[in-house]
Amino acid sequence: MTGDQRRPQASSVEVVEYTDPMCPWAWGSEPVFRKVRAASAGRVRWRRVYAILFDHDDDPPPDPAAETAWYARYVEEISAHSRAPRASRLSRVPAGSWPSSLVARAADRQGEEVAERVLRRLRESVFVLGEPADTVEAALSVVRGVPGLDPRRLAADAALGAVLEQVRADRAEARRPVAEVLPARSSRRGGRNPPSGSPHSGTARETPEGGYRYALPTLLLRGAEEYRVVPGWRPFEEYAAAFDELGPGLLAVPPPLSPADALERYRSLTEPERLLLTEGRWPPASAVRVDTGNGSLWLHSEEAAVHPAVR
Repeated sequence: MTGDQRRPQASSVEVVEYTDPMCPWAWGSEPVFRKVRAASAGRVRWRRVYAILFDHDDDPPPDPAAETAWYARYVEEISAHSRAPRASRLSRVPAGSWPSSLVARAADRQGEEVAERVLRRLRESVFVLGEPADTVEAALSVVRGVPGLDPRRLAADAALGAVLEQVRADRAEARRPVAEVLPARSSRRGGRNPPSGSPHSGTARETPEGGYRYALPTLLLRGAEEYRVVPGWRPFEEYAAAFDELGPGLLAVPPPLSPADALERYRSLTEPERLLLTEGRWPPASAVRVDTGNGSLWLHSEEAAVHPAVR
C-alpha cells in the first residue's frame, strides 16, 4: 500500500481547536482560523475545546490596578505582533473564563452560525469593549442581538448541568496535551517546529496542579492513524502544510470574498481579516467603523445596530 493510499479520508479527519474566549493570542488568530475554516469546510469535522485560560483556582491579584496595567501592556504587545484590535482601555483582567465558556458552549445548541457569532462577541467584549464578559450576566448581555439567537434559550442552556459537564470535559481535555508540545521535547511524530522569531512558541503551559495544558490557540488535526499539531500563533501556510501532510486535498482555499459579501457573511471584520479574506475596494457601503486602540473593527450596518460597541 502506498503512502498516499494510507492517507485518512476527509470524512475521518477531525480538527480540534483549543481556545478560550478571553485569550489574546486566540483573538489574534481569528483571521487565519477563518480562512482555514473556509478552506476546510465540508472536508473535516471541526470541534472547539474551551481550555479555561482564567480558572477558578487562580489566585486573586494583590493589587488589581497594577495587575490590570500589566495585563493591558501584555495585550498591547500581542496586538502589535498580531495586528488584532485591542481595547483603548481595559477595565480589568478577566476574573474567569468559565462564564464565557459556558455561554459559548450553550450557543452550540442553536447551530453553528449562531455559535460562531456568539463566540465572536465574547472575544470582542475583552479586545474591543475592554469589559471582559467574565460573569454569566455580562456574557449574556454582550451577545444580545446576535442574528438568529434565542436569548432566553441561551440563558437557560448556559445554566444546564449538561453544559457545565461539557466545559469541565473541555478543561480536562486541554490538560492532556500531546507529547510534541511539552517543554524540552523535540518535534516528533506529527509535531511542528516553533516559528522562527515568533513570541508564541506554542509550548504547553504548566498548570497550578503540576500538569500541562495546550498553549492557546492550538489546532490538533486527527486522522484514523495519524495526527498533526500546530500550536501557537502561526501563519496560514503552516496550517496548510499540516493539513496537506495528513491528507492532500483537505484544504481548498476559496477565492477572496468581495468586501460586501465578507461583511454579510462575518458581520464583524478586523483590519487583518479584511486584508486576508477580501479583495476589492474598501470599505463597502454597509460598513460601520469602530475605532480601537490598535486599528479599526468593521461592522455590517445591521450588526452595528445591535453591537455593544455602537449601542
